[in-house]
Amino acid sequence: MYHLKHNFSLKSNNTFGISANAKHYLTVDSPEDLILFFRENNPEKNEERLFLGAGSNLLFVTDFNGIIIRPEIVGIDLISEDNDVAVVEAGAGVVWDHFVDWCVERGFGGVENLSLIPGNVGAVPVQNIGAYGVEAESVVAEVKGIDLDILECKSFNHSECQFGYRTSLFKAVLKERFMVTSVIFNLTKQPEFHLEYGALKTEVLKLGKINLRNIRKAVILIRESKLPDPSKVGNAGSFFKNPIVPEAIGNVLKNNYPDMPVYHAGAGLVKIAAGWLIEKAGWKGKSVGNSAVHDKQALVIINKEGATGKEIFKLSEMVVKDVLKKFNIALEREVLVIGNQQASFGEPK
Repeated sequence: MYHLKHNFSLKSNNTFGISANAKHYLTVDSPEDLILFFRENNPEKNEERLFLGAGSNLLFVTDFNGIIIRPEIVGIDLISEDNDVAVVEAGAGVVWDHFVDWCVERGFGGVENLSLIPGNVGAVPVQNIGAYGVEAESVVAEVKGIDLDILECKSFNHSECQFGYRTSLFKAVLKERFMVTSVIFNLTKQPEFHLEYGALKTEVLKLGKINLRNIRKAVILIRESKLPDPSKVGNAGSFFKNPIVPEAIGNVLKNNYPDMPVYHAGAGLVKIAAGWLIEKAGWKGKSVGNSAVHDKQALVIINKEGATGKEIFKLSEMVVKDVLKKFNIALEREVLVIGNQQASFGEPK
């Protein structure tokens, strides 16, 4: 079935807890329901679309004057398995951490480092989520969905998804056009553990031997110690991407700041911890109005209580400006900002 509502409040549908309304709000239970809605209602072709899951990576700075589509397609199915690999399909509406837990309990490895990341399965390939040295692209085998321009079901194999750092075909070329309905994952039954990132290995060993369950527990403990619970404090997790720069630039910065966390990011490239840059620029724990940079993890911006999307965006601009001034590195937002923010505030100089 599908359900359409008008002038719909989004406050409980975004983890920042921002008050904003959607002109149209559509929920669908299956791919067929979405196709049926478009055929029966013939929405305006030029109307802006937004696909919404848990609303965990969005910042509304204005109302949304278009149609928001929320897939509520659930279910996890084991398609096949052998001694080495398990192939699993999950609906776009499945809560991501529930899926991770399902996999770990069955001994299927590959997603344990991605525990407790907020959001639903549908957003995973779009954003190419990642944490603790692992990205979703390492396990995504196929993405299924609907091309709304032609109202047909389509699927993309791994190589066609054009994965990059926190991006994909669906976030770029097919933005507002392709809605993910399910994702097929290739998971390993002979896992290779990735514990080199931060203090993860230390935390795992405190729990006992290295296995999927203890890695998941350790990730959850680390995240809960540093990141605010969105159900208690409005936030969208990591607000900025970790910048990737040429190795030569990274070496210069490392010489000037020996404690700066730097990670290899491919041939001739390194990744620098954005949270460290923000903290060194003096923003950790600092408030501006009803918004603030989190006092335990500078990568997170929080809604202390009653902040507007414009306030939070303006704070992010101030952070970007100061990091650029101090390090000559331009931070890029990981959070998708919804609204005409550039006309309202201008881009950081």
